[in-house]
Amino acid sequence: MLKLLIVCALAAISAADIPEEEDVLVLKKSNFEEALKTYPNILVEFYAPWCGHCKALAPEYAKAAGMLKAESTDIRLAKVDATEESELAQEFGVRGYPTIKFFKGGEKENPKEYSAGRQADDIVNWLKKRTGPAATTLSDVTQAESLIADNEVAVIGFFKDVESEDAKVFIKTAEAVDDIPFGIVSNDAVFSKFEVAKDGVVLFKKFDEGRNTFDGEISKENLLNFIKANQLPLVIEFTEQILFIFIDSDVDDNQRILEFFGLKKEECPAIRLITLEEEMTKYKPENSEITAENIITFCTDFTEGKLKPHLMSQDIPEDWDKNPVKVLVGKNFEEVAFDPAKNVFVEFYAPWCGHCKQLAPIWDQLGEKFKDKANIVVAKMDSTVNEIEAVKVHSFPTLKFFPAGDDRKVIDYNGERTLDGFTKFLESGGKEGGAPAGDEDEESVCIIWLQFNFSSIVWFNSLNF
Repeated sequence: MLKLLIVCALAAISAADIPEEEDVLVLKKSNFEEALKTYPNILVEFYAPWCGHCKALAPEYAKAAGMLKAESTDIRLAKVDATEESELAQEFGVRGYPTIKFFKGGEKENPKEYSAGRQADDIVNWLKKRTGPAATTLSDVTQAESLIADNEVAVIGFFKDVESEDAKVFIKTAEAVDDIPFGIVSNDAVFSKFEVAKDGVVLFKKFDEGRNTFDGEISKENLLNFIKANQLPLVIEFTEQILFIFIDSDVDDNQRILEFFGLKKEECPAIRLITLEEEMTKYKPENSEITAENIITFCTDFTEGKLKPHLMSQDIPEDWDKNPVKVLVGKNFEEVAFDPAKNVFVEFYAPWCGHCKQLAPIWDQLGEKFKDKANIVVAKMDSTVNEIEAVKVHSFPTLKFFPAGDDRKVIDYNGERTLDGFTKFLESGGKEGGAPAGDEDEESVCIIWLQFNFSSIVWFNSLNF
C-alpha cells in the first residue's frame, strides 16, 4: 500500500511540475503525454532556436498563453524544441518552423494544424472557436459592449430568432473565420442600443468609420466578402482594393521586410507595390520622389497593367565562376541556367537560413566532385537579393535542375540532401533520386512568411521623419 501511495504521489508531482517559460509549457518526449492528460486542450509550437520566424512569434505566443491562463480556461499553450526533440518532430510530421498543432480533448492522434494569424488575439480567438461556440451568445447590452471593447474587430449577428436560416448561415460564417470574434444576439435592448431595426450583421472596429452594416442577401460567401473588405484599416482605398501600408524602417524587427523588398534602411523613404495572385509579384515606381501625383500615377499604371514586375539583382561578381560552385545573380541567371549545352543544378538560398547553412558543405563537395565535367554546372543564388521570372522561391533552400536543351525545362529536386543523393540525380540527368523516396519525411525548410491582403502599397519610412 505504501509503495502504491508513493507511485501515485510521484505521478501527481510530475503532472504539476511540467516546466513553464512565460506561461508557455515546455514539453519534451518525457512529459508530452502527461501534458495531454493534464491539460485537455493544448496548442503546441514546434520550433527551432535559430529560426527567425519562431523568434518573431515568441512574444505574441507568450502573451496569448498569459491571456488564456489568466482566464482560467482549460486551454494551454506549449512549445517543443524540435531540434532537441527530434522523435516528437518526426512523429508529428514537422518539416518547417514554426509548426503549430492543436491537440484537443487529450487526444494525441490527428492534431489540427493552426491556421490563423501570429498575433496574440489571433491565437486566442482561434483556440476559443475550436473549443467553444463559433459565435458567443450575447444576452444583454453589457456583454455586447464588452465584446466590442475587448477586440480590435468584432462581428455581431442581430437575429430575433437565433434558429432562423439566416442565423444558421451567420454561424457557419463564424466557423470559417479564425481571427475575428463573433457574437449573436436576439435581445431587444441590444437591438435598440446599437440602433439595429431588423435582422442583420454589423462589423464593429476601432478604426476608420467604427462600424459597417452588411447590406445584401445573407449567404456565407457574401458575409465572408463583407468581412474581408472591412476588417482592415485603410489609410487610402484606391481602385482595385489597393491597401496602403506603412512600415517603420527604424524598427529592428522590420529589417527582414526591408530585405525582402531589396531595400536598405538608408534608401528609405521608399514605396513598393506587392500583389498576391497566383504568385507574389513586386513593383517599383520609376520615379522615386514620393508625391501624391507620383503615387496616383504609379497605382493607375498598375491597375491598367502597364507596370513590369520589379526583379532584384546584385551585380555580377568578377569571380562568379572561380570556384567549383558558381555564383549566380539575377543578371547572369538566364545565360548560365538555360545554357542549352549544360546541365545546371542550382541552390536558391538565404544567408540566414539554418537549413541552407547545414547544406552548404555538402553543396561545396558536390561542386568539387563535378568541377571537371564540362557539361555540368553546380551553382547557388542568394534569393533574398536576387529574383528571376523563371523560378518563384517560397522556401529555403529550394533546389532546381535545368537540363541541357532548348526547351527551358525546370525540374524540382525533392530527394535526399546528401552527396550520394545529389550525385545519383546529376549522373542520371535529373531522372533518378529527385523525388522523396517512399514514406520518408521531406527535409525541413525555412518558409518565407510575409503576408499582405489584397494588392498593397507599402511605404517604408522612419516614424521620426
